[in-house]
This record gives sequence, C-alpha cells and structure tokens, in this order.
Amino acid sequence: MAQIQALDHSLPTEVDMQVADTLRKVLASQLERGEGAGATVQFTSEEGHPGEVVLSPQLARKFLDILRLISSGKGFHVVPFTAELTTQQAADMLNVSRPFLIGLLDKKAIPHHMAGRHRRIRAEDLFSYIQEREQSCDSALTDLIKTDFDEGLI
Repeated sequence: MAQIQALDHSLPTEVDMQVADTLRKVLASQLERGEGAGATVQFTSEEGHPGEVVLSPQLARKFLDILRLISSGKGFHVVPFTAELTTQQAADMLNVSRPFLIGLLDKKAIPHHMAGRHRRIRAEDLFSYIQEREQSCDSALTDLIKTDFDEGLI
C-alpha cells in the first residue's frame, strides 16, 4: 500500500489563486458548451512544440474541484484510496484530535491494522467513515426538519 507524506499545510499564493481562477473559468466554459464532452487543454512543450490533451468529463470536473480550492485560497492534499495513514494524518483529515481518533479506532468505528506497534488506517476506510458520518448527519437533519414540519413549527 502507498504511504503518504506528511500533509502539506501551505496555502496557494496570490498568483496561484489568480492563475487557478482563470484556468477554472476557461475549463468550466468548455464543459458547459458540450453535453457529455470533456475539455481540451492546449499547451506548448519545453521544446516549443504545440500540443493538446483532451480531458474526460469526469477528469475535467475533478480538476475543476481542485482549481476552485486553489482559486479561493484553500489548500488541498491528494490522498490515494490505497494510501495507509498514520493516526495523526487520519486525525488531521477528520479535523479531530489524535486521542479522539484512537477512541474511534478502539470502538471499531474505523477499521485499522497494526504495523509493528503503530496503528495504520487505509484511506479508503477513512473515506468510507466520513461518507457514513455525513449520511447519518443528513438523515438526522432530514428527520428533525420533518418532525418540526409535522408539529407545525415550520
């Protein structure tokens, strides 16, 4: 399994934000034009030869997500599904303390395994936990709204 390096907490520069915003607008306009079509990125190689790459719609949308983060001044980190995370990396991704994460691991809320004396969490398992937690919160909120509506509070 892939290991990831420590999460980089650097933020984009003002120039990075401006370039990302321009590229985001160009890419978004290309995606809006065609139904099911991707986007074409033209470039010039180091040797001065022109070229182009056609992005599939799915890849173009993922790229747009990254460009939105950069253009708004937010940092990001790409984590492969196959990566193995340390407890600190996983806690950082959940925005919780490491001891809180250890409690989740001990309760078996998130699968993990031992690498020597150290716990390791598969990124895929962490992403599944995040998705389940979000679905649970959405469901609870929907139930609360329905209850308020049924009781005439809304």
